[in-house]
Amino acid sequence: MAHDILLSGKLIEIIETSRNNALRKVNEELIRMYWLVGEYLSIESMKATFGDKYIDMISKEIQEMFPGIRGFNRRGLYRMK
Repeated sequence: MAHDILLSGKLIEIIETSRNNALRKVNEELIRMYWLVGEYLSIESMKATFGDKYIDMISKEIQEMFPGIRGFNRRGLYRMK
């Protein structure tokens, strides 16, 4: 019986550790994506001939291509930039 409790505790530890590691990796990749999107937008918006409409156009295209994605509205993109 005691062995079952120790085994269960070890399994819980394995699951929690793996889950936390996975969440950390996902968070790191999201931050990296936001950074790269912001960098790209900063560079491209300087070259764009559309002026202030550039971010609006990009936001609309992203939302059309990836329906349901969050954080890529006009305000979100300006925050990344």
